[in-house]
Amino acid sequence: MEKIFKINVDCANCAAKMERAVGKIKGVKSATINFMTQKAYIEAEEADFDRIISEAAKAVDKVDKGTTLVEI
Repeated sequence: MEKIFKINVDCANCAAKMERAVGKIKGVKSATINFMTQKAYIEAEEADFDRIISEAAKAVDKVDKGTTLVEI
């Protein structure tokens, strides 16, 4: 299952760091964060999605304080 999120990323370098951090979360099949469109695409098993999104939100906030994921 893939979900798309609105994300407020300040720079392409931050987006790349966030993408790597989210990609390392257990259960994530793929993660793409696009700086230009300000969207995050996360693919993971549906059963684990709530946990994964919670961890992803913490990971992106750790890279750039105040960054949030909002499901579209």
